[in-house]
Amino acid sequence: MKEDAELQQYREMMPPPDHWEDGFGIKAMIGGVFVGLIMTPASMYMGLVQGADIGAAAQWVTVILFIEVARRSFTQLSRPEIYVLFYMAGASLVSGSGLLWSQFLVQSESLRSAGLAQHIPSWVAPQSPEVLGQRSFFNAAWAVPIGLMVLAMVVQRLDHFGLGYVMYRLTSDVERLPFPMAPVGAMGITALADASSGQQTWRWRVFSFGAVLGMAFAVVYTALPAVTGAFLPAPIMIFPLPFKDLTLNTQDFLPAVPVMLSFNIGLLLVGMVLPYSAMIGGLIGLVVTMIANPLLHKYGILNKWAPGVDALRTINANYLDFYLSWGLGLTAAIAIIGFWSVFRSLAVRKKSLDQTASAKVDWSALFRPPAGRGDISIWIAVAIYVFSTTVTISTAYFLLQSAHKANPLNSAVSPLLIGILIFYGFVYTPILSYVSARMEGIVGMSVTIPYVREATFILTGYKGAAIWFAPFPLYNYGEQTRYFRTTELTGTKIWSMVKAEAFILPIVLIATILFSQFIWRIAPIPSSAFPYAQQFWEFNAYRSAIIIGSTMPGGEHGAFFEAFKPLYICIGLGVALVLYGGLSAFGMPVFLFYGIVRGLDQSTPADIVPQFVGALLGKHYFEKKFGNNWKQYIVVFAAGFGCGMGLVMMLSLGLVFMSKAVFQSTF
Repeated sequence: MKEDAELQQYREMMPPPDHWEDGFGIKAMIGGVFVGLIMTPASMYMGLVQGADIGAAAQWVTVILFIEVARRSFTQLSRPEIYVLFYMAGASLVSGSGLLWSQFLVQSESLRSAGLAQHIPSWVAPQSPEVLGQRSFFNAAWAVPIGLMVLAMVVQRLDHFGLGYVMYRLTSDVERLPFPMAPVGAMGITALADASSGQQTWRWRVFSFGAVLGMAFAVVYTALPAVTGAFLPAPIMIFPLPFKDLTLNTQDFLPAVPVMLSFNIGLLLVGMVLPYSAMIGGLIGLVVTMIANPLLHKYGILNKWAPGVDALRTINANYLDFYLSWGLGLTAAIAIIGFWSVFRSLAVRKKSLDQTASAKVDWSALFRPPAGRGDISIWIAVAIYVFSTTVTISTAYFLLQSAHKANPLNSAVSPLLIGILIFYGFVYTPILSYVSARMEGIVGMSVTIPYVREATFILTGYKGAAIWFAPFPLYNYGEQTRYFRTTELTGTKIWSMVKAEAFILPIVLIATILFSQFIWRIAPIPSSAFPYAQQFWEFNAYRSAIIIGSTMPGGEHGAFFEAFKPLYICIGLGVALVLYGGLSAFGMPVFLFYGIVRGLDQSTPADIVPQFVGALLGKHYFEKKFGNNWKQYIVVFAAGFGCGMGLVMMLSLGLVFMSKAVFQSTF
């Protein structure tokens, strides 16, 4: 597709610096401890209660607090120091759902009714009712699951500087791709750096306006139900959380259509920040599904839906009847388009080289990074990638072998399976990561190929449930390239991030275990004390049961193979490719295509309408009012909004935790 002016705006939003500084120091260390031990439980609790991710909000809150402390101490934070502090705040926040999800999964109704719960290996979670009834991770039965979680975190942190860093050097230094979405993360950091230095620039004023709106909205949207829920039998909600389900009201004229509406103002801002054409495309895709679903139901394709079910059950029914295969075809088309665009650009470059007989690409830049940027050796990065992949494959082998010994229903590890693990780890992953990294550098979007892992497990003939819980060396490192590019744009030495990762690792490990334990002691998870988990976790477990059942004895006749329809996959693939070709012929923006595909997938119906409204307001009102600087304004404003919401959420959740601690105590 033609590169449109909208994409060019993102490329020119922030020029790269000419020097870099070390941002890691005592200030960042204190900030990491602060977030890890104070804000982490709030993040975990909000995820269980409202499904809200306060990671970014907590990051902004931490940075603002430290800027104010520094100002009153007659010092200031540099832009690299602020970025490292911001990064450490985000890295220190953990969802905590790993251990909590594991204990739920072995007890979930979906897996029990499918006869799968008893086949989950003990290294995932113990199944003893006595152990689970204690609601405590400080039990010998949890030693192996916790040990595997620790190993996974260590390898994951180390792997941040492996193949993803190599891809960054290839795409940014050698090919010099623009990474249009990287400035979005760097602009907010620049605004705070201006404030720390005492410069009253437009960035700080815009950031402050966003923070005030965020605080005002959070008082009504999140603080009111959180605080009242801690002291009253039922929380007081002015706006339904996480969305308003209108499916029962519209089922007579929109059968088999999940109608959901979110009242989160943050989604309006997302619609203003993200490309306008993508938001328009999302609404187009949503409208198409609202027209198509009644027709599909009428002609017997969506036959599992019945009147009287809510939105989530409607999505589940449609997922089995049609959207699993349809979505697989859509995502496969995106992957094909991503690979094709990469190969096409390489072919164009080769043609240019043939015509000019001169080298356009300086491959020596891979081994000669810009002086002073704090890069690590490319060979060390390769060694990290080889080490982490080898550990992943070895761990998978030992876990699957132990599962076979404990339950012969699980297949033994065959040479074929070992060969497949090696292929995905050392052949498939680098290819996919390079294609995805180039897509990040060109249009700011990564490439994923759906159901590769699932198809591999099924085609190998493996039997049992253990393989779904073992580590699998299939990773996409393309998204990490944007993170390194953002680091570069903020003038921060990359070596600062290495030191930051080494420091926060023990904090993350301790916080995950301690606060998972504390929250589980409050009440069973899920339960009425955690409404989001109570509503959505069983929904997610239902889909997990469909996938896990595909490798069980008789799985070839189960729900997954019933939902896996090659005809619908081919239709989805064909529709997406024809759509892309048609839009390309008319020179339409590339983001329009991705937005339409997102809407056609029926995965986020509650978010699309408010994001579309935000896109309309931004494009047709605010952009006319503020001119060409509007994109920069809204990026900083959205960052301030997240900070304001975070301030209020921290205060309200502090009250919640105090009340829960008191109510749990015995006197």
